[in-house]
Amino acid sequence: MASSGNFCTLNPIAQLGGSTDASTRAGSMSNGNLKYVNLSNNTAVGTFGVTSGKWYYEVYVSSFNSDNGMAIGWANDLFNIDAELGYNSPSSPSGGQAFGLYSANQNLIYGPGDGGSSYNKSYGSGTPSDGDIMRIWLDADNGKFWAGLNGTIWGSGDPSAGTNWGFGTGGSPHNIAISSRTLYPAIGNWSAADATVIFNFGQDSTFQGAVSAGGNADGNGFGDFKYDPDGFLALCSANVPVSDDIDPAQTDDDIPQKQFGVVTYTGSSTSAQTITGLGFKPDLVWAKMTNSSQRNFLTDTNRGITKHLFSDASSDEETDSGMGNTNPIYTAFNDDGFVFGTSGSGPNDSGREYVAWCWKGAGGVNASNAEGSTTCSTQANTKAGFSIITYTGTGSAATLGHGLEKAPEFIMAKRRSSPDQTWKNYHVGMGPTKYLTLNEADAAGTSSGMWNDTAPTNTLIHIGNESNVSTSSKDYIIYAWHGVEGYSKFGSYEGNGNNDGPFIYTGFRPRMIFFKWYETAASAEPWGVFDTVRATYNPTSAHSDSQVYWNTTAAASQGSTHGVDFLSNGVKLRGNGGLNNANGGQYIYGAWGDVPFKYNNTF
Repeated sequence: MASSGNFCTLNPIAQLGGSTDASTRAGSMSNGNLKYVNLSNNTAVGTFGVTSGKWYYEVYVSSFNSDNGMAIGWANDLFNIDAELGYNSPSSPSGGQAFGLYSANQNLIYGPGDGGSSYNKSYGSGTPSDGDIMRIWLDADNGKFWAGLNGTIWGSGDPSAGTNWGFGTGGSPHNIAISSRTLYPAIGNWSAADATVIFNFGQDSTFQGAVSAGGNADGNGFGDFKYDPDGFLALCSANVPVSDDIDPAQTDDDIPQKQFGVVTYTGSSTSAQTITGLGFKPDLVWAKMTNSSQRNFLTDTNRGITKHLFSDASSDEETDSGMGNTNPIYTAFNDDGFVFGTSGSGPNDSGREYVAWCWKGAGGVNASNAEGSTTCSTQANTKAGFSIITYTGTGSAATLGHGLEKAPEFIMAKRRSSPDQTWKNYHVGMGPTKYLTLNEADAAGTSSGMWNDTAPTNTLIHIGNESNVSTSSKDYIIYAWHGVEGYSKFGSYEGNGNNDGPFIYTGFRPRMIFFKWYETAASAEPWGVFDTVRATYNPTSAHSDSQVYWNTTAAASQGSTHGVDFLSNGVKLRGNGGLNNANGGQYIYGAWGDVPFKYNNTF
């Protein structure tokens, strides 16, 4: 049988929804972070997060008091885990959610709520005793939750058939819409708490020798459970979803390292030089000088590599010759990087240090796309969720075909022709009524003229009639991305203003991540970018040039209050600065990776 890899445990560094109490929770964990003494006014969560799939785990009750209000279930990434599971104090950001089985009387609890009858529903009967095993099922695809005790599934539930669930969309006995955000296995309380429990996410059906082995595997043949998981899966790395398009077990040519990469180099304007080590032919190269001030250069194969845009400026597209260069900046994008000419203007100044973030498109092949109301030219990499789109504005609201198979989650739009117009950005974490300006540190604005108040679909991007996106007879470009399991992710979170900052689960080891505080209070905070090529060990704040900015020409800086730990399954924020972790600040992020969480870093 194939290896199950690593199993989920409780997470001693987790901070979600503005929480700040990680050290207290960590102190209550032991025995490989599977044994837990339940705490009042706290919720502990697991190391694995899910947005899809069917999942099962078990919890052995080692020590329980009859008045113990232990609750076991799931919490999403916006639920404040300094609160009791499902409770509203301290408050969670909008969208926070937690739910589970309230063990003292076998009720369903969900919230954030106030503990009243609206959030506390009858489900089973009786109270667990020492030696009992609580059982939890989640169908994240269909939004259904079941729970049980020992061999009983409450409410005559049948997870394998998908019937008689505890709650869920259109559920019985309770209709609760389960969040589509990342969900973590969770344990908390609803009243007094001091129960000692042992978790089994599939690694040990004896619960560290407490009972005899069960020997029940999950639906993929992985794990060891005391009871039958009914075809649901263990939370183990072998079961972590990875898109077949980029899965190293399915492909050699399209793995994450061949979709996105980061290279650093020293400029040499007096001689042509080839930058290698990328591992693929890029179609978008975003280059930035790090040891001095210079513009961010964006060059792509859709427009042609003699044309450049600048993320820190509203200026229109410039060409090599228009910038006063007698020789080209780039002479080629090749199979392992790119080649410079002898121009001294741009991302190849002699003796200067640079970083270049690079994405693979469709090999420079553009296709006419007439799916929307305005025909455009697209270069879409459907496997990596990246598309380059050029079009001519009409002065009216319009739709554009993007060529991808899923709805874009991050969009950068720029008018290429004069007079100058600023960049405009859509992000799934803010929604289609808001926009950000890439070349400014401003907070998000609101305008129906930007995205026509309509989110992208699996085929179309909606634009309004603003001059930034649709002036008649003017040329535009859009860069569009969506998340790909095991490779890229776009989301939002709330900061806690603490050096022990939020944990952001991505499902892969990020190679690069950007952050932007988008509320009104964020008007002075830039677009901050971190990568593992310039910051080779944690925390990134230990590096003199770890932090680069997309909206300014400024050199890289140390970012001493904006530290990031790059982890196998996401990032942990290690600073209290406003760039990515102001107390109560609402942030968006985007990340691209090189190693899916399913695998180790040797492939």
